[in-house]
Amino acid sequence: MEYRYLGKTGLQVSELCLGTMAFGAQADEADSGRIMDAFVEAGGTFIDTADVYTRGASEEIVGRWLASRQRDRLIIATKGFFPMADGVNDRGLSRKHLVEAVDASLRRLQTDYIDLYQVHCWDSRTPFEETFSTLDRLTGSGKIRYIGISNYTGWQLQKAIDLTRQMGWESPVSLQPMYSLLCRTTEWELLQVCRNEGLGVICWSPLHAGWLSGQYRRGMDAPPPGSRIANSPTRMESWDNTATEAT
Repeated sequence: MEYRYLGKTGLQVSELCLGTMAFGAQADEADSGRIMDAFVEAGGTFIDTADVYTRGASEEIVGRWLASRQRDRLIIATKGFFPMADGVNDRGLSRKHLVEAVDASLRRLQTDYIDLYQVHCWDSRTPFEETFSTLDRLTGSGKIRYIGISNYTGWQLQKAIDLTRQMGWESPVSLQPMYSLLCRTTEWELLQVCRNEGLGVICWSPLHAGWLSGQYRRGMDAPPPGSRIANSPTRMESWDNTATEAT
């Protein structure tokens, strides 16, 4: 396993990051534990989850596994934005929701701190100042160590960087965008912003939910039974949406 510094920070992470969106869904707890064990045995140190993955079950599985491991040897990343309950304030990047979401993730992960906390997507209803001043305070409190961003556009990412540096707040150190051979729009602006500003890039869905794994071929009429695509509820991954000549 190779290791890299995350952006311009002094934090080293394994070059491969283990995503856990399938934990508690396609992978039960026993399989999830075996996957994490194999990842660590291969030298992996960087594990990424989110509160919304399987409605908290992914974080809980990672937390129970983490409880019997040497915590300071691992880099745990999670994300917040999406609702975990039905209240009108149970989503977004408001101060109220972020503070509650971080505390809830800490409980599920059974840890005192989150190495990398990422805003999961853009919130058009909440001012940048509210979101990033809150993240700055959470960093100062020790609950999170570094701030990351996921699923922003180029101008949103640049504005977040400029604002936090202008205000002297903790600034984002990484971006987690969708990026693969089937999703190249990330190259238009986002990678240039990250390169210019020194942000690390943590790609999600590098195999496009398995479409680039080699098991899908031109001329197939349907996905293999039991495959992720055969059982996927999302349009991005679905057979009808992606079984095209472009793919």
